[in-house]
Amino acid sequence: MTDAPPQLGQIPQSSGFSVPTLSSTMDSNTSNGNLQNAKDNIYNSQATVLTCITDAQSAANTVQNHPATQSVKDTLSDGPVADMAKDQHAKTTSEFSNLVNSRTAPEKAAATGQPLTHYHSFFYNLLSWENPRATTLSFISIILFIFAARYLPALRWSFKALYMVLGVTAAAEVAGKLVLSQGLTSSFRPKKYYTIPRETLEACLEDVEQLINFFVIEFQRVLFAENVTHTIAAFTAAFLSYWLIKILPLWGLTLIGVSCVYLGPLIYMTNKELIDEHLKNASDAVNNQTNQVRDLAGHHTARASETVKAYAGDYTSKAQEYIGNTRGPSSKPMANAPVKSEPGSGPNYSSSDFPHAPKQEPTAGVTSHQEQYEKSQFGGQAVPAS
Repeated sequence: MTDAPPQLGQIPQSSGFSVPTLSSTMDSNTSNGNLQNAKDNIYNSQATVLTCITDAQSAANTVQNHPATQSVKDTLSDGPVADMAKDQHAKTTSEFSNLVNSRTAPEKAAATGQPLTHYHSFFYNLLSWENPRATTLSFISIILFIFAARYLPALRWSFKALYMVLGVTAAAEVAGKLVLSQGLTSSFRPKKYYTIPRETLEACLEDVEQLINFFVIEFQRVLFAENVTHTIAAFTAAFLSYWLIKILPLWGLTLIGVSCVYLGPLIYMTNKELIDEHLKNASDAVNNQTNQVRDLAGHHTARASETVKAYAGDYTSKAQEYIGNTRGPSSKPMANAPVKSEPGSGPNYSSSDFPHAPKQEPTAGVTSHQEQYEKSQFGGQAVPAS
């Protein structure tokens, strides 16, 4: 049995090759055309972007080279505004340098003779507004820090930045080992890790020690009234803080305290003559009142002392008189007594010097010794009957 001859348009199954049909050829042409169109669109987009960038650069160059722009630039770089900015920058830098250089131990020692720390001169220079720009910038910085701590979640942002940095480094290391067989993060690792030099660390620790000792010494100077004005001011601040903490939050109380510390010396120096005059008047009034109270107290003390002395003299004389009257009758029998007796000799007494002892029972109803003696058998005689 023979195979049928192949018909037109058919290809034998036993042939080793296949001829693409019309439909597959059309699909391939269509896909190639779409790919070419996509490439053309991309090229056109890139050309458009490059054209836009070129136009933007040319426009920027045109604006930059315009006479008006050059005039403004010259005005800002070489005009009075630029000169003022440069002058203020130079003055601010100089004041910060003066503030840093003022950190020297003052010649004046404490009341105990101990030397003070270099932070005493530093804070005095800072709060006395001798360098106004540096003091103003430090005051504004502290105020902004207080508001940032109050309204910004700085701690939360710190943790967020930390976990993002650690996550990126870990992901880069793992991805590099999977794709490139070498970690990306470890490739940026330095040959030697950074360490703090010993000199820098010792200088920082010494500076921290000086700062801590500054607060310790100042607290003791205030506590033991080395300057009574400072002690009174500290008492007032502590008393007001005790009551204000009940109605104000901690950040508000801190804001008020910092403002008083910075603005108090400024207000005093601005109105120094007026404040000194009022302080002098108040001091004179207090001294006059103190002297008056002292004189009055001395006068009353003298009068009280005189009164006490007078009463003491009266009571002393009355006591002597009373003692003298008490001793007077009892001393008469002893007037004739011998002052000193010879050894082996005694006073001569007779029977009449002693009372007679009763020889009968007491009489009933008689309580007096004299009556008992009179009613005895002696019959009131001095010598009993024989």
